[in-house]
Amino acid sequence: MAEHKAKSPQADLLFKAILSLKTTEECYDFFEDLCTMKEISDMAQRVKTAQMLLNGHTYEQIVKDVEISTATISRINRCIQYGNGGYALILNRVAEKKK
Repeated sequence: MAEHKAKSPQADLLFKAILSLKTTEECYDFFEDLCTMKEISDMAQRVKTAQMLLNGHTYEQIVKDVEISTATISRINRCIQYGNGGYALILNRVAEKKK
């Protein structure tokens, strides 16, 4: 199991709060209070980028579709390749729920 650099009592509270959300509407309410619109947009772009990378899209396609920098795409790709597997985990779960 990976050692988490962000682990703290404050992070535990944040993640427990997120895990308590039950609907997409509750997520919007919470995240719009917690984050700026730019922060939500940036996180959404990163998840979409990860989804596209995992589905075999090229950097060029992602830049065009998501309007994100190649530096950020590269960082996300490194997380997918060498990180904790968080992107693949959540995107696989989302895909399974769609079925």
